[in-house]
Amino acid sequence: MAKVHITNVSLLDNPAPYFSPFKFEITFEAIEPLPEDLEWKIIYVGSAESEEHDQVLDTVFVGPVPEGRHMFVFDAPHPDTARIPVQDALGVTVVLLTCSYRAQEFVRVGYYVNNDYTDPELKENPPEMPQFDKMQRNILASSPRVTRFKIEWGDVKPGQASDRP
Repeated sequence: MAKVHITNVSLLDNPAPYFSPFKFEITFEAIEPLPEDLEWKIIYVGSAESEEHDQVLDTVFVGPVPEGRHMFVFDAPHPDTARIPVQDALGVTVVLLTCSYRAQEFVRVGYYVNNDYTDPELKENPPEMPQFDKMQRNILASSPRVTRFKIEWGDVKPGQASDRP
């Protein structure tokens, strides 16, 4: 059974200019104290064709975590445009929010992101080379895809040896 439950994720500053940071307000509940950190990541999927274009925008460690409800704002810089294939600069992609405990990912929240020009002329006739400074990203916040994974939380029953020091 999961010991951490995400109860809410709010996207702040959405839609936003392409070069703005991503900002997520995350609320989660720990059903019991966790002695080690939770590792949160924001990952930008640069291309549907290959994981080599995925970028970890930022990682933050939260912990140790006492039992109860917790909230924090996680902001991460925009993706490195040099790592995004030209043909994937515009249109729909994905941003992932993940959380791990003891190097085991237990939840992933995915959002579709639409990158487009704000200028109607550029929308009609996009330039050959993307002009990121004239783009806006819009995260479809209303329909996140949540995937949960079963992990070992490190429970040790009385009298049982632990593999943790």
